[in-house]
Amino acid sequence: MLIKPWFETTVLAPGITRFTEPHVHGFFRANLYRIEGRDFDIQLDFGVGVRSLTEVSPAMGHPVLAIASHAHVDHVGSFHEYERRAGHRIEAHTFAEMDDAGTLASAFVEIEPPVTALPALDWTIANYALTPAPLTEFLDEGDAVDLGNRKFTVLHLPGHSPGSIALLDERNGDFFSADAIYDEGLVDDIPGADVETYLRTMRRLASLDVGTVYAGHGVVMDCAQMQRVARDYIASKGG
Repeated sequence: MLIKPWFETTVLAPGITRFTEPHVHGFFRANLYRIEGRDFDIQLDFGVGVRSLTEVSPAMGHPVLAIASHAHVDHVGSFHEYERRAGHRIEAHTFAEMDDAGTLASAFVEIEPPVTALPALDWTIANYALTPAPLTEFLDEGDAVDLGNRKFTVLHLPGHSPGSIALLDERNGDFFSADAIYDEGLVDDIPGADVETYLRTMRRLASLDVGTVYAGHGVVMDCAQMQRVARDYIASKGG
């Protein structure tokens, strides 16, 4: 059955819209965010790319900075469709090549079923491939992304992947944590993940003062819930 629209769109707050792909396998069903700004918008993360995210989050018109929180398959599928592309330089080679070692795309291809509906009538998983999306700029710890009416600070939060980044609006506390932390069981046993590095990130997050947490998977959290997830992870590793 062909599903249209493919994306589920939810306005979470003024200027913040979340897109999800409800017919993608739950493990690869990421939260993708459009953050509206005066001078330009941010599109944070891009789904698996079986349908173009530009259907709901335009790449043209009002200027947009496309930011990939990291290079895993569920966050980079439509990244190439945006002209201005930013991410952490540690994973720049993966964005440029979309190699399986960095994207883990084969895990999506091999999971059963990768999708529960057809994104296009002639679509088959055998033809699935990610399109390279070389970065046009780099984001690292402490960098600022200024939209004109609001400004985000970049946090480098590795562990789940080497180049995982998050965005924090220090004025109102909005925190877009991506896959650094979410309340659905954190993933630290995949290629590129590192438990000791993740523990350092969790110790940082356990004391980070934020407001609303817009995570890469699952529900929107508050600060207390985020800190609890971080503390539970630390405890689970004997830390």
